[in-house]
Amino acid sequence: MIQTADDGAVRLITIDRPEALNAFDAVLYQNLAAALDDARADDSVHVVVLTGVGRAFSAGQDLKEMAKLAAGEPADAGFPVLLEAVQAFDKPLIAAVNGFAIGIGFTLLPHCDLVLVADSSRFRAPFAEMGVPPEAASSYLFPARMGWQRAAFVLFTSTWLDSEQAVECGIAFARYPDDELLANALELAKSIAVMSLSALQAIKRAMITAHAPAIVAARAREEAAFAELLGGAETRAALDAFNSAG
Repeated sequence: MIQTADDGAVRLITIDRPEALNAFDAVLYQNLAAALDDARADDSVHVVVLTGVGRAFSAGQDLKEMAKLAAGEPADAGFPVLLEAVQAFDKPLIAAVNGFAIGIGFTLLPHCDLVLVADSSRFRAPFAEMGVPPEAASSYLFPARMGWQRAAFVLFTSTWLDSEQAVECGIAFARYPDDELLANALELAKSIAVMSLSALQAIKRAMITAHAPAIVAARAREEAAFAELLGGAETRAALDAFNSAG
């Protein structure tokens, strides 16, 4: 499910579950978290590039597992494990977004330091349509990156954004033709990786420290709202309709 490859001080981590559009189940959450933890602990790695195989960066949460949650069945704690690994990652993290970025495939992006997107990539936060609150501190990070009104539009309407809109609103740094995306992401990563690792880590820690308490608080609010709404009739009906449409 996760492939890794090193090029000098750059590690490429690739989500490799194309038959499910790289949707996250418990195993994938845990495997990606482990890959990030490994890269963080390895001093030979200065920069990580994260991308996906096939038509999607990630289509979000595996709907089969979401259905289990809605039915009250126990689930493995993969989602918070990944978020903890992402928040603890103290090296530059670059996302190279190929294809669809939906749900966690979208809300993961504000946790990355630089986001490059393919021209064909599209982004969607379908939480309102699913009858659930946002996730991964996106209730804080989306307004911080996009501005309040754009974030409200994205979260309230579950509308798709295209690659041009992603750059315009600050979710992405730049966009490239699909077949040039990964090469440009790796080139950028290599230009950063020649820098002192200690300096890169110090810069990142300085940048994220002011935001860390707000991110933790946003996650707590979102998780409490999710627990409150998940068993309700409105959410069950919305999830049923969303699963049927998908």
